[in-house]
Amino acid sequence: MTSEEDEVTPDVTPDREADLAVIEAGSRTLRAGGPAPQDDGVPARPKDPEVDKALRAVEAELADRWGETKLEPSLVRMTALMDILGDPQRAYPSIHITGTNGKTSTARMIEQLLLGFELRTGRYTSPHVQSVTERISLDGAPIAPEKFIETYTDIKPYVEMVDGQQQHRMSFFEVLTGMAYAAFADAPVDVAVVEVGMGGSWDATNVVDGTVAVVTPIALDHTDRLGSTPGEIAVEKAGIVKKDATVVLAQQPVEAAQVLLKKAVEVDATVAREGMEFGVTHRELAVGGQLLTLRGLGGEYEQVFLPLHGEHQAHNAAVALAAVEAFFGIGTSQARTLDIDTIRTAFAQVTSPGRLEIVRRSPTVVLDAAHNPAGARAAAAAVADSFDFTHLVGVVGPSADKDVRGVLEAFEPVFAEIVVTQNSTFRAMDVDELAAIAVEVFGDDRVQVEPRLDDALEAAITLAEEEGAYSGAGVLVTGSVITVGEARLLLGRKR
Repeated sequence: MTSEEDEVTPDVTPDREADLAVIEAGSRTLRAGGPAPQDDGVPARPKDPEVDKALRAVEAELADRWGETKLEPSLVRMTALMDILGDPQRAYPSIHITGTNGKTSTARMIEQLLLGFELRTGRYTSPHVQSVTERISLDGAPIAPEKFIETYTDIKPYVEMVDGQQQHRMSFFEVLTGMAYAAFADAPVDVAVVEVGMGGSWDATNVVDGTVAVVTPIALDHTDRLGSTPGEIAVEKAGIVKKDATVVLAQQPVEAAQVLLKKAVEVDATVAREGMEFGVTHRELAVGGQLLTLRGLGGEYEQVFLPLHGEHQAHNAAVALAAVEAFFGIGTSQARTLDIDTIRTAFAQVTSPGRLEIVRRSPTVVLDAAHNPAGARAAAAAVADSFDFTHLVGVVGPSADKDVRGVLEAFEPVFAEIVVTQNSTFRAMDVDELAAIAVEVFGDDRVQVEPRLDDALEAAITLAEEEGAYSGAGVLVTGSVITVGEARLLLGRKR
């Protein structure tokens, strides 16, 4: 019923409205030094003032519903809505993705591969970095604001019917999921790539029967809702594995793998495991990313350039490739490789905003949406692996309900200094509480406190600049998706 990363919520507390206004407007000082704008799949606000007004009205209505932090695990409301709409989610095959980290990047890779083979795609991911319209993509591009408004208007009467019949109104995430499925059917798409919000069994997206089920690495997150061990969490995530599907498993903790394999046997699903049936056979750093050799279900794919940083993204690429091969029947009904030139072209076009994304040079500023210890460890390893920083300043603004100490401990070896801050949402961790933990992890002399995110960015950039133009100093902004999204605005990315 809610979003796995659970970082973006439409609610903003009144005392932070001024800060958000600054973020919306951006900062001239922080805009300097940014890279040339590119089409990164993060849409700007509509230029037409009437369309923008209508979109804001829809956003306000969605925000009035249960946010993504409130949970009532059930598929009753989603099933009722799909029934009234004529089951649009069954109008196309789906690739369904769950896991703890890497889901959005993997979904974007799968989408690009499918587009390369000239299929019409729909992609549903969460949370969003800057605009809610990012969550629903058609043919590789965020849904147009006009289409987003039209889709909401079309299903609104039916949503209200469900509201009137159920104990609880449909949530923000449920309505958006219904909009995605309706928009995909209306397009129509050839295949939908659907990212789970949280867990799997009772997640709003789980009214689809994915012909391919993908499970990215499982780690501890949302332990109050999903379980306190990887095995317990895997039980919930295994809920997306349906009868006769193909299950593509990233490398997993042993107890999680056992749960997932048992579920596959129970529903007679075919299993493809990273490290067994597919994987990364070679990886080397390249300018702007990495060069890979991937072993797929049908054979090897050499000289694949991926313009993303970090070993974890190489593994995501292997999972994405296996998922697309499985979708085309390779490994079960066919034994062949997909066209290598198509694969290379598709991977070379992959973007993943807010995932080790460079948004400024001199000094280099990198954004990463790591929000749990496993994600933080992956980001820290990727920074050490892919960047030549000799002095890295962290800007960290997490949500209060996360394992903040675990995140800080993961980054401690790579951060020379840390600036603690908070984003504009009510879920942001109190900066003084965050500072107290940071001092315990880093020591008092390495911690600076800046309650406002714009001030925190300025402080971190100043600390990096003090090291000198040729020192190899940089800044990493991290802690939550919303912190990254707001930093993107302040650093001049489009809105």
